[in-house]
Amino acid sequence: MSELAPYQPSTSPAAYDPATLAVLAAMEQAAEEHLDRIRPHNTKRGYENDWNLWAEFHSWLAERTGHPLALTDVTKGTLVGFVIWLDTVKIAAPASIDRRITGVTVTARSLGVQVSKDATVAARKALKPLKLDPDRIARGRGKAPAATLQQLQQMADAAPAGLAGLRDRALWLMAFGMAGRSSEVAALRTESIALVGKGLDVHVPSVKGLPARKVRVAYGKNPDTCPVRAWLVWRAAAGLTAGPAFRPISVHGQLGTDGLTASGCQEIISRGAERAGLAVRLTGHSMRSGFITTARQAGKREEKIRAQSGHAANSPVFWGYIQEADAWTDAASEDIGL
Repeated sequence: MSELAPYQPSTSPAAYDPATLAVLAAMEQAAEEHLDRIRPHNTKRGYENDWNLWAEFHSWLAERTGHPLALTDVTKGTLVGFVIWLDTVKIAAPASIDRRITGVTVTARSLGVQVSKDATVAARKALKPLKLDPDRIARGRGKAPAATLQQLQQMADAAPAGLAGLRDRALWLMAFGMAGRSSEVAALRTESIALVGKGLDVHVPSVKGLPARKVRVAYGKNPDTCPVRAWLVWRAAAGLTAGPAFRPISVHGQLGTDGLTASGCQEIISRGAERAGLAVRLTGHSMRSGFITTARQAGKREEKIRAQSGHAANSPVFWGYIQEADAWTDAASEDIGL
């Protein structure tokens, strides 16, 4: 019996001719356009938000590495880093992170980027243990905790020595004192913070289409938590005369020239709370809500508080803070003879 030989095709498979390739390419394009047309509007908007977060993550990464990457660099390393950043910096819920991975992947592929399966598999592998954590699952189900004066004191006591410590304390106290969003704190300019008799006149620039405003940040009674003193000490130590008010500092103590991003400001606040051993995790919004609550409890008028925070007169978020601050003011069950 003769030995069996492997099958040998008589001819090699023919390569696609140019006309066939053109038809296939046209079909691919038509398929993408059709899928885009039938995709719900909310999904498209969500993907746009996901890509904006991806861009914010790249800015954050560039601050730490000193080397910006292209947004089209969607790799195993960048996607896993994105998951970690969303978890530790943005304090996002696992379900939200899962959606962000999809949004970035779909958007990148629509731009012609070849996103490997290894990259998405690795990202979801990094996400898997987060989905088993009850505390992380509960994220996003409530408002950010409002910072209190006691917590600010604890953060001040735990602030590190050196230039970074001075910056961190000035940043979170300024955020509290001006009732500012993290994006507004990040956009502050040194020359727009003027020292006057009773404190600071602070020009809050327009951010994300919101109107600019001027706020007054008064001297505090406690030197440890006084935003005016903290700003003056930081400004002098950093030698600031113009440009971004708050800037990155390298591990070697080198002061950057660009301003911090909004996420960078949020990270500094969360890291300060963690360093102080607080039982709650404060975020950038905690300073804003904390000011409104504290000012109201101190008897400040609603219109004065709104002028500081920049809330609209009919803002349900603002009135929610006011109601929370007033919860124990003349409570219905108080002094009724019980």
